[in-house]
Amino acid sequence: MSVFMDLNLVYSPDSSRLQNLVETAAHLGYSTVAINYVYEPTAKKKQDIPAPRPIKDLIPELPIVQGRSRPIRVLNRLTVMMSDSSHFRATAAEYRAFDLLAVQPTTEKLFHAACMICDVDIICISVTEKLPFFFKRAPVNGATERGVVFEVSYAAALRDSTRRRYTIANSTALMESCRGRNVILSSAAETPLELRGPYDITNLGLLFGLTDGDSKDAVSSSCRSVVLHAETRKTASGIIYTVQHPEAPPTKTPGDTGDPPAAKRAKPGAVIDS
Repeated sequence: MSVFMDLNLVYSPDSSRLQNLVETAAHLGYSTVAINYVYEPTAKKKQDIPAPRPIKDLIPELPIVQGRSRPIRVLNRLTVMMSDSSHFRATAAEYRAFDLLAVQPTTEKLFHAACMICDVDIICISVTEKLPFFFKRAPVNGATERGVVFEVSYAAALRDSTRRRYTIANSTALMESCRGRNVILSSAAETPLELRGPYDITNLGLLFGLTDGDSKDAVSSSCRSVVLHAETRKTASGIIYTVQHPEAPPTKTPGDTGDPPAAKRAKPGAVIDS
């Protein structure tokens, strides 16, 4: 049975709205979702990188996935809007607080840098406007070899007919360059009404130029590869991974009941001087 994922649920300060989003995703059959924090730095005003809120504070009790007996898995994701090369700082300590790291380049030069240099997991494709550049095979193949995936979101296509045309046009241009490899389909949903089931998204992928198999992978196995790539990115080339192990309680030797030895026990009827 396939494990479906939606790695782009837009963060909202309203906890009830965010909880409704996660509950709807679990009801639709998604086993893993990612809450997306968007960071858009500007030249006029310096902005701090947002810090993710603990999942337990946002959603006290995780809902059970439809058709499964386990709760949904919720990850934190940061998307950096790149309009300048200085906007993405590879050594920023704030990035380590997020499970997934994504960038959305706005120019051809930045797209090339994101594919070949930036240590990220996801490259987002704009669906709200016509792209000012064409996808070239060299950077696209370079990103594929590095294990980076391209993301196409569909929620904008549900809000406006103009954005629907941009979504189809930009995604079709991407599929012609990457040939359907290393592509994920996400919602970028802000409300529960913008979420669609995984099989509906599989059919939508056909409209974007994906084959039937690639469409199914775009909401299942390719998403799982993203999560594994993110875990590997935090390790030493995927070889060493350190975790904090909880301290184990002291073990007792066989026959140890916690009582003092027989030689040190008080004898019956003995008087103890104070």
